[in-house]
This record gives sequence, C-alpha cells and structure tokens, in this order.
Amino acid sequence: MSEPKTESKLERLLNEGRFVVTGEIGPPKHAGGDGIKHHVELLKNHVDAMNLTDNQTAIVRLSSIAAAAHVLAAGGEPVIQMTVRDRNRIALQSDLLGAYSLGVRNVLCLSGDHQSFGNHPTAKNVYDIDSIQLVQTVKGLRDEKKFLCGEEIKEHEPRFFIGAVANPFGDPFAYRVLRLEKKVNAGADFIQTQAIFDMDRFEKFMAMVRERGLHKRVKILAGVMPLKSVGAARYMQKSVSGMIVPDPIIDRMKGAGDPKAEGVEICVEQIKHLQTIEGVAGVHIMAVMWEDIIPTIVEKAGLYPRPK
Repeated sequence: MSEPKTESKLERLLNEGRFVVTGEIGPPKHAGGDGIKHHVELLKNHVDAMNLTDNQTAIVRLSSIAAAAHVLAAGGEPVIQMTVRDRNRIALQSDLLGAYSLGVRNVLCLSGDHQSFGNHPTAKNVYDIDSIQLVQTVKGLRDEKKFLCGEEIKEHEPRFFIGAVANPFGDPFAYRVLRLEKKVNAGADFIQTQAIFDMDRFEKFMAMVRERGLHKRVKILAGVMPLKSVGAARYMQKSVSGMIVPDPIIDRMKGAGDPKAEGVEICVEQIKHLQTIEGVAGVHIMAVMWEDIIPTIVEKAGLYPRPK
C-alpha cells in the first residue's frame, strides 16, 4: 500500500485495494441546499464519495464548492468538479484554496461542456489553461507548494487527491489512451470515465491501458449510467458525442415491460462485468436526475455495505 498524499477517504480506500463506488449529485438551479443534503442522506452509506458537478451542460447551477460544503455538513465525502471553461488561472487557484479551506479533499479536473449547450449560449469560454494543465496546477500546489506562476505557498498548501476524466469511446480510438497517459503524467491520481455501455470496446481500451502500465500508475473508476427509458437510450446513441450505446441495449429497453427496472438491471450487470476487468479500481455511478436509484444499484450489485 502506497503512502497517502492527502487526507482523502477516497484515496485511502483505493490504496487499500477496495473496489470503490462513487456517485454524482447535480447541484440545483437555485440557491437552496436542502436537495443536496437530502441526496447525501440517501447516498452516504452506499457510496464512498460524491461528485458535485460544475455547471454541467454549461447551465448555471449552485457552485460545486458550495454544494461540497453542504455534503461535508451532512457527513459525506465530496469530489468537486472544476472546469477550465469558466475560470482563468487566477480564479481556478483561488477557488482551489477556498475549497480546501472548507474541508474538500478531492477534485476532478475537466474541460467542461461548450457554452452553446447551456442556457447562456453567447457566454465567452475562458480556457486560459486546459484540463491537463489544471491537473499540473493542482499537483504543483500540493507537491511543490507553488502557484502556477512559481510563487511559493508559504503555509497551508492545498493537498488534493487529483482526478481527471477519460472517454474510452471518442475517435480516433488509439488516441484515447495517449490522452489518458498525458493526464497521468501531469499528475492525475484517479480517473473517472465516460458512461460505458459498449463493454467490448471498453475491454479493448483497458487492454491498451495495461499494455502501457497505466493501471499501475492511476486508479481507474469506470463510469456507468442507469437508463430510464428507450428514448433516453436512443438519444445517447444518436445525439451524445463520444457515447456508444449498442443496439442490443436499445432492444432490451424497447422490449422491457418496466424500462426503469430493466435499466437498473443492465447497470448492475455492467458493474459486475467491470469488476472482472483488470485495472478497474471502482465504478462511478452517474444517475442523472435520478440520484435516488443509486442505493438500489449498489445493493443489487453486491457492493453494500461500504467500507467505513
């Protein structure tokens, strides 16, 4: 077991070799925190950490850092998502300091959806640095005790467990592993993937990961997403870039008497399959606007109770 870099519970469980489970909570489009607290109460005994999305799909929501404060107050382990879409390097580092001061110990670095998808399509993207440079920045704050400009942090440096994202399904396929390797080289401690439906393609991706030895350098959490309806499955198949939903899944959802129950069953089967793949250290459950189903999925997958 490697020496811990941070005070993160998520890091500790991964270092212990536990098959971890993370979930996701979408902050609301208002200033109230009761909904987040409600979801934390539902999830905190079934997941090891909870992602708080950062203005997902470029829609204005309660900030991920404020949402994380509610998670901490309710007894959960937050993972703040931080996009480079909305902030320059000054604001990113300032928010990281602020989040750490509140007790947040996990951060997921990502680019963010283009603003044209959201409710302010004429907003200006920032992209002062990219997501890989953000990983490097967080690592520099922690390990070198320096801001991105090189100035020394004289005390109370933010010691985050650093996450990044990977999409095993984008094109060109061979480049997916190269991009993952860049994020690992930049300092990513853990990876959460895009939602996986095509297990054969993901198996090929993981074989490429193992060929490069990346599974020994970073903890990979495979993303899963329960489907609510055949319409949702078709939408992701045809309209979501970088998502592959095989026809047999569409057919199963189409023929199901209870599509939601079938969607849960498919998700549970996927989790059990992912547990057999060398290099997969856990799963990240993205139940978009359906957070209440996560405990059921975790229990049906045989992953309950969670380690303390």
